[in-house]
Amino acid sequence: MADSVAEAMAKLQLDPETGEMVSKGELKKRMQKRARKAAKVTAKDSQPPRAETKATEKKPASKAADSTLDPDAMFKQGFLSDVYNLRPAPKVRTRFPPEPNGYLHLGHAKAIAINFGFARYHGGETMLRFDDTNPDAEEEKYFHAIEDIVRWLGFTPHQITYSSDNFQRLYDLAEKMIQIGRAYVCHCTEADLKLQRGGEDGKSPRFRCAHADQDVETNLTKFRDMQAGKYEPQTAFLRMKQSILESGNPQMWDIVAYRIPKNRTPHIRTGTKWHIYPSYDFAHCLCDSFEGITHSLCTTEFITARESYEWLNKTLGVYEPMQREYGRLNITGTVMSKRALKELVERGHVRGWDDPRLYTLIAIRRRGVPPGAILSFINELGVTTSLSLIQIARFEQSVRRYLETSVPRLMLVLDPIRVVIQDLGEFEGQDVELALSPKKPEFGSYKAKITSTVYIDRSDFREVTSKDFFRLSPGQNVGLLNMPHPIKALSFSKDPTTGQVTEIQAALVRDAPKPKAFIHWVPEGSRKVTVRVHHALFKSENPSAAEGGYLADLNPNSETIYPDALVNSGFEEVRRRAPWPQAEGEKAGAGPEGVRFQAMRVAYFAMDSDSTEDSIVLNRIVALKEDSKKEAEK
Repeated sequence: MADSVAEAMAKLQLDPETGEMVSKGELKKRMQKRARKAAKVTAKDSQPPRAETKATEKKPASKAADSTLDPDAMFKQGFLSDVYNLRPAPKVRTRFPPEPNGYLHLGHAKAIAINFGFARYHGGETMLRFDDTNPDAEEEKYFHAIEDIVRWLGFTPHQITYSSDNFQRLYDLAEKMIQIGRAYVCHCTEADLKLQRGGEDGKSPRFRCAHADQDVETNLTKFRDMQAGKYEPQTAFLRMKQSILESGNPQMWDIVAYRIPKNRTPHIRTGTKWHIYPSYDFAHCLCDSFEGITHSLCTTEFITARESYEWLNKTLGVYEPMQREYGRLNITGTVMSKRALKELVERGHVRGWDDPRLYTLIAIRRRGVPPGAILSFINELGVTTSLSLIQIARFEQSVRRYLETSVPRLMLVLDPIRVVIQDLGEFEGQDVELALSPKKPEFGSYKAKITSTVYIDRSDFREVTSKDFFRLSPGQNVGLLNMPHPIKALSFSKDPTTGQVTEIQAALVRDAPKPKAFIHWVPEGSRKVTVRVHHALFKSENPSAAEGGYLADLNPNSETIYPDALVNSGFEEVRRRAPWPQAEGEKAGAGPEGVRFQAMRVAYFAMDSDSTEDSIVLNRIVALKEDSKKEAEK
């Protein structure tokens, strides 16, 4: 029986408009009817077509293209190939240098993929360097979270280093800068600095700070007093003596090399040894030099910093890495700044920094997006010097394509209605063997029991029959996926208080013609789970620009919870064999989010970290189809 049922199921296809499983012939007729209707609408439209707005990102690749997408394509040609050819190296060494002052977001995944991928493609290595030069903002948890995410994405650092490893060496070079007349201690206020740089509008003549005329001994004494703790924060800082009068680049206007942190928080690794800390502009290029970085790859907001990067290394006569800049990745419809995310968390609008509605990488991971899907998405976009401004729907479509052939399929009912099938006869208690994936036989199968009481989704039943509804309704036949015969609704009961249907009496129809639609179901005894279906956290494409700010743009319906959902017995097998898919970064120790599956006709889901052995919580990863009519109705 199982073979015949499986054979019948293989011939069914999903109707994307209604969410029903129907025969190929029925689907063809429906599609033709819709096409004729669309053609009539088009014929009536006498207006000329509007010119298409040029998109800021590439169109999604077709499925055929996706299946052959070369994961090394962005290194073989285009911008990154040109970067390598500018400076071919027998041993490429790159670095990913995050500041340990927050959780990484989706944009950082691009930086990780580029730096680690570039080195791997050219047979080199990548350093994970923590830029720990601001103890006021750094916390131990961020160090661990960043390393964990890098490894989860499937990358292994050649070495983990810290800018603080070089604090003494950096300090010595700062003194050298003073000795060669290329740095001075300044006591100017913020207002003074603005005047030196051309005033508020930048149109006044620039001029150099008077402190730049101090002699070497005075500057050395003051700098050493800064390190000795003799100055209060913001009363003294070391500036590089660059080209404030000659250069049009603000990065050459005597920028800061060392400062005293405002809160004087002890450093996580060095404690209270240092009272002063190097700026990013001073430490970054020198640490690149110390570590022998061949290609320093960063985003285009640092393109003006390249001049000061090269100037400082050249001035000090140290090894000079090559810096080049690529376009950063931004996502519309959300916020990713640390300040905004912190406010959302602290005000309780989300559960935490890993809430699945956010786009931090720990949130995307908790939501259930596999690391391979993120890397595939980045590879699809490619790498250029242009900003990639991507809609959330584009990201989700890429994830959906990745999941389609990489996770198993089960049946899950979000909002169950009890259906009692009369005269089930010899089928009562029989096992049906179900494939975990019709496209991947190697996934194997599991057994599901046929019971006289089953549960279907509330959306698959209507109290009144209508000609445009092919699922279950009084007197109408509907197929149950993997069941030998269709069923017909005979009667139903309702809760007198809520008016909701609580039970449907149905009969097995053995001699019925093939039904027009099939729906999913689960048998009696299926595991109860809580399902969280997340929608966009914000209502607009640019929450920060919304009237009243991003908090006023919050979507009050960004989460729907189904506390009584039911999933069939295959869930235990999927859970046992997780993670799905077997991604490199999840092999060693996958979290609960590795339990991923497609709930047929519903969506893709993953297990949430709130789950316990007795209480399973599932998160929707993505819908089965973007903007489907059934999704909109819910």
